Formats: sequence, C-alpha cells, structure tokens
Amino acid sequence: MAHMHDVLSLILGGGRGSRLYPLTKKRAKPAVPLAGKYRLIDIPISNCLHADINKIAVLTQFKSVSLHRHIIRTYRRDIFTDGWVEILAAEQSAEHPDWYQGTADAVRQQWVEIKNARTKYVLVLAGDHLYRMDYAAFVDYHVDTGADITLAVQPVSAAEAPGLGILKRAPNGEIVSFVEKPRPNALAGLESLPDPDKPYLASMGIYVFATDMLHELLQVPGDDFGRDLVPQALANYRVMGHVFDGYWADIGTIRRFYEVNLELASPDRPLDLLGPQWLIYTRPRFLPPSEVRASQLDQVLLADGCYVCGADISNSVIGLRSRIGPDVTIRSSIIMGADYYETDEERAENRCRGRPDLGIGAGSVIEGAIVDKNAHIGCNVHIRCVPGRPDAETEDWVAREGLVIVPKSAVIPNDTVI
Repeated sequence: MAHMHDVLSLILGGGRGSRLYPLTKKRAKPAVPLAGKYRLIDIPISNCLHADINKIAVLTQFKSVSLHRHIIRTYRRDIFTDGWVEILAAEQSAEHPDWYQGTADAVRQQWVEIKNARTKYVLVLAGDHLYRMDYAAFVDYHVDTGADITLAVQPVSAAEAPGLGILKRAPNGEIVSFVEKPRPNALAGLESLPDPDKPYLASMGIYVFATDMLHELLQVPGDDFGRDLVPQALANYRVMGHVFDGYWADIGTIRRFYEVNLELASPDRPLDLLGPQWLIYTRPRFLPPSEVRASQLDQVLLADGCYVCGADISNSVIGLRSRIGPDVTIRSSIIMGADYYETDEERAENRCRGRPDLGIGAGSVIEGAIVDKNAHIGCNVHIRCVPGRPDAETEDWVAREGLVIVPKSAVIPNDTVI
C-alpha cells in the first residue's frame, strides 16, 4: 500500500472551456459555480483531502483570476501542516515558448515543480468532473498490481461510448487496446464487461503514474494523455484499468452542466450532498441564513444568504445571496446568485438610471434557464426554454443547446420576453 504523503495530485485547470460558454466568458472552467455554493474545482480538491493527499497543485491557464482567488481564499494551510494547495500557472519561457497545448504538455511544462515535490507517485485529475472517489484505493490498486500507468475507468453504454475514450480491459485488469472517441461501427470487439447495458469501459481522464515513469513517458512526442501518450504506452508499459462504478459526470457542455445541477436538486439525486461522510469543501463566506416568506418551494437547492418573498420555485438551484421578488415563478432553472449584496445607495442609483436591482424582479417567470451571477433581471421578465430554438447570442443573453443563459452581470430590463 502507498502512503498518501508520497502522492502529488495534479489537477488540470482545463482549456478555454468553449463548450461551457458563456459561463466561461469571464472565468476558467473549474471556477464555474456548482449546486448553488461550490465551484467545480472543489470536487477534486475535496476528494484529495478526504484521501489524505496533502500535496495538491492546480495547473491553470485561461481566465484564471477568479479560480486563483477562490483557491487562495479557500485552501489555506497552516505552518504545521505537511502539504499545500498551490497554483502552477502557465508561463512562457525559453524552453517552453507556447502555452499548454494539452493535458500531457501541461504536465511536461511543469516538470521542475513536479520533481521538486519529491513524491513517488503522481495523480493526474481533471478539474471539471463531479464524482466521489477514494483516491487512496485507486493509488493502492496501482501499487498492488505493479502497474506503470493506471487509468480510472467507468462502465458505459454503446450510446455513450462514441464521445469517450474506450478501452479493452483483460480479465486481469490490464488494458490491451485504447480508442479515442470511436465511431459506433468501430465498437465491435471493444466490450470488456458482460453487462449488456454497459459493456464498454471508458477512460475518466484520471491517471496514476510512478513519478520516474511519468518523466520517461513525457519524452514521447504528444500533447495529450488520452489521445497521444496512453495509446502509445500500451506496447511498452503495463497499463491497468481501475474500475469505478459510482456516479461520475463530465461537466463539459452547457446541457450537461444544466442536467447535473438539476439532478442534485432531485429527491433521488445520484450524489448525496447531505451525507456526513463526504463533505465538499469550499470557501466559508459567513453568510446569514436564507429567509423565505410566503413562498412555495419544491425540489429546490437553496444556498446561504438568500431572500425569497412570495415566489413559486420548483426543480431549481438557487445560489448564494439570491434575491427573488414577489410573484416570481422559477421552473427547472439555475439561478447562481450574487457575489455581493447591493446597498440602499446602489439600488437608488440603479433606479435613477433605469436599471433593475440585483436579483429577480417581481412578476418574472424563468423556465429552463441558467442565470449567472450578479444578473439584474427586471420586473415582469419572461425567460423560457423553447424547444428547437437555434443558438443565438445578444449582449445580455445567449441561447445554447436549447437553453437560455443570462451571462454574469447581465442586465435584463423590465417586461423583456426571451
């Protein structure tokens, strides 16, 4: 068994996050809010802390200011703690004049810092997945099987397989072939499990390497682990697959982000946020309790510091500091809330300029939408998901994958219909 102090966790901060636009217009993908009060980056860091992995580095590049701020404010370690949570930002140098070109290239460019951590093993994680995993058991499987590389893999159906990296796993756990995003007609022969519903195994983009072995692998040309290095490694290294059959969501698109948040608000949610055994850590904000008056809430995640008066809300997520006025109806929507409370002086100034207050104004109806932080939505505004709506973008709202997204700090005037 490995000692978790011998493990360095590298969390990849992601690229431009274009498929999550406009939520990534002003922030990195791992900084996108989740479930009303968390951020995506909190998931892998919390998994690490629960596994007693104390050396954690987050590799960042695009739109990373808010992500850096969140990590610095949240994961402060005292001087008596053996470990750290640090940021490894992309930087240009004489040796590496370009930004990160992929997952493997990001790790390659930070090799000096990896070496200086002086750990036996490196755990490579994604910063935009939602799941609960025992990383200690994952690393122990790597050590016990004598693997050079170990991938976390998950059973998937034939319908899901073409969008993922699919591997063939032998009965002893060794991976014998790997195909990145195979076409449906190329799936024959890639079955690894007897389950007819989920016969295939997909890479989760999570890896364990011995540190020396990782350095050797990074000498191979290629910018991405899944697309380039892992398939090449099958011929020369012992590559094992550790099966994870718990809940796992790759939050890579607007539609998936929307679905995952609403799943967390449902009574049969696949990942329990209320359990005492696995807390998600995030920045403590010391907000007041939420206040709800004369309202009806059903199947709602309601975060801290909200004020809800005379509203009807169902199947929705209501984020931090949300202010929702009377006669508001919210259905199947994500309201991310706000980063601050408006003062009386700020509200008075807004009204002089004809600008709505921060929050959701009286009489508004929001159905099938995502409202990002600090949005000013006026009174009697109607925002509805329209099936088959083509993608479109205006200054204050975006239509993507059939959903309406109100970007961060947008202003929607009174009586607007979207």
